Amino acid sequence: MKTYFLIFFTLIVGQISSAQSTEERDIKAIKAVLKEQRLAWSKDNIEEFMEGYWKSDSLKFYGSNGITYGWENTLERYKKAYPSEDHTGTLSFKINAVTKITDGAYYVLGEYHLKRNAGNADGIFMLVFKKIDGEWKIIADTSS
Repeated sequence: MKTYFLIFFTLIVGQISSAQSTEERDIKAIKAVLKEQRLAWSKDNIEEFMEGYWKSDSLKFYGSNGITYGWENTLERYKKAYPSEDHTGTLSFKINAVTKITDGAYYVLGEYHLKRNAGNADGIFMLVFKKIDGEWKIIADTSS
């Protein structure tokens, strides 16, 4: 009886630690996408920054001017709102939470800070990440 209990216990602990390590890998990968975005933005490279987003007409960006649908429209929105390096400046994030929604999907809550010549800007965001074709992509962004 002890042997069966030990086997059962070992299997359960193994499954729990496997799930935790998968979640930890997911969170690390999502944070890596955000780091790449931060670096691209701070180089005034909005196109590279947009690589973190799902390249689809189904992408949703919800900001102070309402909702923008689609990757191309979101890119144009960013280019219009941040027309020069004086406007993009240097981006930093404070990640407050990365929470699993379901397998292959997480939401990220955080704060952004822009240090720039056009005047500093701060705000908050919620991003929904989904694993698409083996890559973590933002499928919805609410920023203000």
